[in-house]
Amino acid sequence: MNKMILGMLALGLVVVSVQAQHADVRAAKRALAAYNLDPHASKERLHEAVAAILPDPIGEDVADPKYYILKGEILNTLANQIVTVKQTGLGSIEELPQVDGVALKAFNALTTAVEKHAQAVNSPGYLLRDAIKGIQEAQAHLYNFGVYAFEAQDYGSAYLHFSSGLAAHEILKKEGQESVLDDAFAMMDQKYVTGLAALNNHMTEAAKPLFEELYQANFDNPAIYEALYTVHASGEDADMEIAYRYLKAGREKYPGEVSLLFAEINHFLKQNRLDELIDKLKTAITREPNNPALYLTLGGVYDNLYQRESASGNSDRASNYFDQAFNYYNQSLEKDPTNFDALYSTGTLYYNRAATLTMALSELSSDSSQAGMEKYEAMEAEVFAAFDNALPYFQKAERVNPNSVETLIALKEIYARYNEPETSNALNERLENLQHGGTNETSFFHGF
Repeated sequence: MNKMILGMLALGLVVVSVQAQHADVRAAKRALAAYNLDPHASKERLHEAVAAILPDPIGEDVADPKYYILKGEILNTLANQIVTVKQTGLGSIEELPQVDGVALKAFNALTTAVEKHAQAVNSPGYLLRDAIKGIQEAQAHLYNFGVYAFEAQDYGSAYLHFSSGLAAHEILKKEGQESVLDDAFAMMDQKYVTGLAALNNHMTEAAKPLFEELYQANFDNPAIYEALYTVHASGEDADMEIAYRYLKAGREKYPGEVSLLFAEINHFLKQNRLDELIDKLKTAITREPNNPALYLTLGGVYDNLYQRESASGNSDRASNYFDQAFNYYNQSLEKDPTNFDALYSTGTLYYNRAATLTMALSELSSDSSQAGMEKYEAMEAEVFAAFDNALPYFQKAERVNPNSVETLIALKEIYARYNEPETSNALNERLENLQHGGTNETSFFHGF
């Protein structure tokens, strides 16, 4: 008998728990009405309204447009308060009800109200008007909260808010009502930020049609061309020819836009079209003469051209490219003497020259004639001169970054060639430490 009673009590507790998850529409109405009478003095009423309306509806409320209109109204009210605090700095958001995606939830509730109204038999026209009015208010909140999400670099959320703003426009137009996106520029701007959010969230398929619409509409924003380049150059279906077509169009339309120039430089780098890069990088340097990265990149282009011509046996052209590479690496270091990449690249420039000469040296070793020996000794001197030139740059690079594997490998090899096994072995120990997951807390050459 006692066991049966306990079982019934337990069942009763479960039922109460389940019922507590459903919305209390009357309580929500009363709390919202009380809050609207005096928003400053009755914030707890807004808490009550949100708490009462957020759970799932039950019974007749499931199909009743009025429930969803009320939910949208309450959430719009909360969204409005959050925007007011953010814009004025008065009050605290922490004092308000905490609802994730409040603007999205308001919009979704109101669109559901429109659907329920359409499904209902003889649903009063004023309910549709109330739902549409709520969507008009939600549309503004969707934009504001999209901006907040974008600024927080939550690009997925930003995209949801901005794209919902576009969806709100479609609903409003279908019902013959005004939208904040009726203005052509506002619509283009909304599509732009929606596409930008999608692109930043790596949603290229969602971004592509938005930016193509803006391109067709001749929307005046150079970032559109860079965006179209990015979406067509990404993914399994990447088409670099189409991608560059957009980028080229942007460069022609906005010849002074530095971001497009840099995008074009990166494009040619990826395509390994080194000869075409030189003029573009020189143009970029005239635009940003204090940017060390541009000098470093141009030095790298000449460095690659030097290696190409050297491998082809074109010594005169190779020598000219070598000098140009050193010149631009050096100019980068003049702008920033502690730039690791510039230090390492300059050291590598000389190191690679030494490596190339070493290969030629091995061919001369078979010639034991007097002339052959003299050529061998002269080239050997060039090899060590190249290592001598490389060494201080690698030492400085190691001081800047003692955990660069490549720098330690080069230094270890140079000291081995200098027949200084103690230093070479010490550098090798530091290298092995890195290769086994350790770190070098201090630089080996910090006292040099």
